[in-house]
Amino acid sequence: MTQSREEFEARLRKIGAERYHDLHSCHDLLHSGGCTPDQVRAWVINRYYYQHSIPMKDAAFMSRVEDPALRRAWRSRIEDHDGTDENEGGIRRWLRLAEAVGLDPDYVASRQGILPGTIFAVDAYVRYVREKTLLEAVASSLTELFAPKIHADRIKGLLKNYDFADDSALSYFRKRLTEAPKDVAFGLGWVLDHADTAEKQDAAAAALIFKTNVLWSQLDALWGAYVEPARIPPGAWIPGEGLLLQRAS
Repeated sequence: MTQSREEFEARLRKIGAERYHDLHSCHDLLHSGGCTPDQVRAWVINRYYYQHSIPMKDAAFMSRVEDPALRRAWRSRIEDHDGTDENEGGIRRWLRLAEAVGLDPDYVASRQGILPGTIFAVDAYVRYVREKTLLEAVASSLTELFAPKIHADRIKGLLKNYDFADDSALSYFRKRLTEAPKDVAFGLGWVLDHADTAEKQDAAAAALIFKTNVLWSQLDALWGAYVEPARIPPGAWIPGEGLLLQRAS
């Protein structure tokens, strides 16, 4: 049976409450100050692969959109990450964080040392958006509903517990506090407008679950490689590689 608009929005929000990656032990460790410097660096390196891929995901989506109004609305997402003349963009802000934790930003930008699990999860997300219906593609972005809280918690926890944390290093998260609500207001409204049958609502909910799995899988890979059992797979970043001091020397 088709749910009302209010019922369906509550269903989507319940998915986030139960499945969003703020519940992962990796974030508990990071925000509480329990990560070693190398564990923080591993997180920064691997999360960069996701940041790098988001504009390509959005470009793949836009290439399939015939409605100019939807393309115009979606275009700002690419600009938010890639930057403009007036806005340096999220990718550059993430590289500023990399530099703050002692990594060579050129090394991070090269995407060397990325965990296989990170690559598989992120590439699966890009492929999903490229191949699924527009409704499913937009619905998969709705993890942004839950992002402002994790960004606020991260800013608070990093500032409290890590010497590298300052306004410059954390500028990515501060900027997303204003960018994400704008994006999610449009995306949520679009999904609620277009998921007008039970089948479409089920597909949109499944898309959001898929995206939470993408985010969770990335943290599982990070935990297994650098926390417990700390078994780094071949080709992944080894602590000591790609540091700023190596470039300086």
